[in-house]
Amino acid sequence: MLFAIPGGLLFAFDSQGDPFKELERRAKASASQTRDKSGIHLRLEELGRSTERDYQDFRIRQFGFCAASAAIVMVLLLISNHSLFTALLLASLITTFLLVIVDRELTAQVKKRRQIIEAEFPAVIEMLTLAIAAGESPMSAMLRIADSADGELSKEFATVINAVRTGEPLHTSLDAMGRRVKSVMIRRFIDAIVTATLRGTPLIETLSRHAIEARANQRNIVMNAAGKAEISMMIPVVFLILPISILFALWPSLTNLNFFAS
Repeated sequence: MLFAIPGGLLFAFDSQGDPFKELERRAKASASQTRDKSGIHLRLEELGRSTERDYQDFRIRQFGFCAASAAIVMVLLLISNHSLFTALLLASLITTFLLVIVDRELTAQVKKRRQIIEAEFPAVIEMLTLAIAAGESPMSAMLRIADSADGELSKEFATVINAVRTGEPLHTSLDAMGRRVKSVMIRRFIDAIVTATLRGTPLIETLSRHAIEARANQRNIVMNAAGKAEISMMIPVVFLILPISILFALWPSLTNLNFFAS
């Protein structure tokens, strides 16, 4: 079965051409014709992989893991004298499980990147406020942050700078950044900057207010994480350490009572 898949590709496509190029061409055609109902395009775009090639690489990785695992499971079950129905059933279950696991892994990467961006946001907005207060324009301040900082939010600023250099307006590229990063704080920050830029209002007051709100929000996130960690630490204390302490305290008395009773 492992060697039948590439052999079937050689017979299914034109033998005079490259079967893998033909497979890629058909995959592109089917991807353009079908809708992405699982939102993989949106999640890959949030990770900075917005090209069709990135989507195809993800699908090839996903289906490759599923097909290889299903083939290995079927071969092992058939070698161990199991029925064909059992092999097909377990292979289907393994395929479905791996499909869900790879999709959940992509979602976890998106959530982790969003948390990193929100953690970097207070420091970056303070740098942006200082740069604009020193007399720089918003464009040059974002360029300075993209060149000097090292993080996910600075990469988003670099994407905005590249879009502006290609001829796109600053407020349009910032709005695209706000729609790409699914974060409430980033969306409010982008809306405030776009509104202040279009109306000509001072940016320093707006940025200072958002910096204070970002610090307060980050403090609340840290406090919530500390509360959850405190609850998690109570579990081994209540169910492990406390029963052992009670047992050590009561064991001599129970031993003496048993001795006198006997």
